[in-house]
Amino acid sequence: MGAVLVCGGAGYVGSHTCKALAKAGFQPVAYDNLCAGHRELVKWGPLVEGDLLDGARIREAIRTHGCTAVIHFAGAVNVGESSTDPRKFVQNNVVASATLLDAMLEEGVKRIVFSSTCATYGIPGKVPISEDHPKAPVNHYGETKRFVEEMLAAYERAYGLGWVALRYFNAAGADVDGEAGELHDPETHLLPLAIDAALGRGKPLTVFGTDYPTPDGTAVRDYIHVADLADAHVRALKRLEDGGASLAANLGTGTGSSVLSILRAVEAEVGAPVPHSFGPRRAGDPPALVADASLAKRELGWVPAAGLDEIVRSAVRWHRARS
Repeated sequence: MGAVLVCGGAGYVGSHTCKALAKAGFQPVAYDNLCAGHRELVKWGPLVEGDLLDGARIREAIRTHGCTAVIHFAGAVNVGESSTDPRKFVQNNVVASATLLDAMLEEGVKRIVFSSTCATYGIPGKVPISEDHPKAPVNHYGETKRFVEEMLAAYERAYGLGWVALRYFNAAGADVDGEAGELHDPETHLLPLAIDAALGRGKPLTVFGTDYPTPDGTAVRDYIHVADLADAHVRALKRLEDGGASLAANLGTGTGSSVLSILRAVEAEVGAPVPHSFGPRRAGDPPALVADASLAKRELGWVPAAGLDEIVRSAVRWHRARS
């Protein structure tokens, strides 16, 4: 197995994927500017500090470590911020990805696994969502991810690039060995916010929307364990290494969980209530986002192993250990 440049390898999903790569026999090389990543999460290979807008630095990292493939997690991810600061998302998601792809081609690297998102679909017309659903993002974050997917397809047609874009739903949980977990600043994800609130370390939660057409009126999402996501990225890389065709695939469990059910699961695991209040819906939040991941099962042999209980249990262990 060769060396793999993991862009954003000091981040949440990136660090878990580095561990999975090392376990599979690859050499992960984390490439990260540490503006959102964490040095302490780089444990399974070298760290190259660099920005994706710096093509010369990317080429140097590829040459120095003999990287033969790339997994690309880096970029701006805050959905709300994408509306207030679209320039940041164009630079960090689109321009940076183009710089990365050009650096790869200049160094003869033609395999990439791209961290995409279900936000490329927008408001779903049907649930669960399959890959043939129309792409109609309702925020600039989803637009930039969709555009990068189109770039990958264009680079394949023109330059022979092999790629897999993984559109995942809600990443959650932490490494079962306690070696990595969520460290966002600021934190915007429901599960860590709920855990911190229950542990008395965070502010009370606001539940946005109680009048959705869902069983309890709160929004429903498909939560997938971060270790299962990492496994999918390794499988996607192996597909490309074996000469498999390029692919865009959903990653999810196919099971939706409401906001209130997440709060109940956290309360059961922590043994304390999650202080919360209720607020109006947020603009652009669909009632339900649940994946049809049958394509990933068929093409990658990927089946998520962890359910909601293990997701919550691993996350609580991680957050408690950091007290």
